[in-house]
Amino acid sequence: MDYGHELPLYPSLMAIIDVVKYQTVDGELVHRFDSDDLRMGTQLVVHPAQTAFFVKGGAICDEFSAGTYKLDTENIPILNKILNLPYGSDSPFQAEVWFVNQTAKLNLPWGTPHPIQIEDPRYHIIVPVRAHGQYGIRVTNPRAFMETLIGSMGTFSSDHIEQFYKGRIISALNTLLAQQIVNNGISILDINTLLLTMSDSINEQLNELLGKYGVSIIEFAIMSVTFPRDDESVIKLKNAKDLAARLNITGRDVYQMERSFNVLDAAANNDGVGGQMMGMGVGFGAGMGIGSAVGNLAGQYMNTNPAQVPPLPQSVPLYYIAINGQQVPNLTVEGIATYIVNGTANASTLVWTPGMPNWLPIAQVPALASLLNSPTPPPLP
Repeated sequence: MDYGHELPLYPSLMAIIDVVKYQTVDGELVHRFDSDDLRMGTQLVVHPAQTAFFVKGGAICDEFSAGTYKLDTENIPILNKILNLPYGSDSPFQAEVWFVNQTAKLNLPWGTPHPIQIEDPRYHIIVPVRAHGQYGIRVTNPRAFMETLIGSMGTFSSDHIEQFYKGRIISALNTLLAQQIVNNGISILDINTLLLTMSDSINEQLNELLGKYGVSIIEFAIMSVTFPRDDESVIKLKNAKDLAARLNITGRDVYQMERSFNVLDAAANNDGVGGQMMGMGVGFGAGMGIGSAVGNLAGQYMNTNPAQVPPLPQSVPLYYIAINGQQVPNLTVEGIATYIVNGTANASTLVWTPGMPNWLPIAQVPALASLLNSPTPPPLP
């Protein structure tokens, strides 16, 4: 009998694999064994933190956890059903073996590729925000992980897998980050004080979103939240914060009074007759002529907001002055000076302050007599 053709009849026997195993490479989440020429009796070795799958025609068949297996029709029932493998035979068959690594892959960087437009929850100004950080990923449901890969991806390199999940993380982050900033109610300018709390919350929400892919996000961290310092909206936001801080320190009513005097001071510094006349009174803090408008404005404010005007320091004496037979109360030295400048009061005008036994002319009160000698500009030609 001629046996010269027996070997060519089974050429695939020359490439049949006796042992199928994979030594985990750090950071690689999934690995396809580099041959699909198998036979009954082949030994399958699955290391700890690995899960092996037999795949045929793009469909997942049998699954193996950590351990050593000798392949036969009893431990690969689904694949056997598809291929109808003969029991106890060394016949070759073809099937892919995939190993899923269930150890964590850490320190993966992420960053928002484009600024996220977020309305500051405190000052209601829309600001472009970017964020950066890192995360880890671990396969917690190997079968769901494999089904996601086989159903959604044409290539299976570690880099492609990382980009697959990173894209879904970044897509979710746009919404989650905005929600966190709004829910915490803190200004974007102060958001870096809450990075740890926000990271934990987003980590939990990402796991809910990505659980269907068979992976878990671990140690998700926001390292920084940034915004362009010279952006017009950021400048407005900073100005709003500065204003809020000033109002918090001085009180809104005091701030409004200061603003009124600032406007009048600016008017007094303007060129022209109006500015010169305004300056005559502003020098005393109340204004005469046009400067009398200053006193009227301040008086109007005090009359409409008497309970909110802060009391003057106790060390400042307050005077009463007699004008046209009427007592004008609670005037400071500067207030009396305005009456002298506009001609309403003179050296003989009577004044009184607590501690004086009687009303006296201004000329006889040392604290006020000097006002009578204050230089005043000559009349306009």
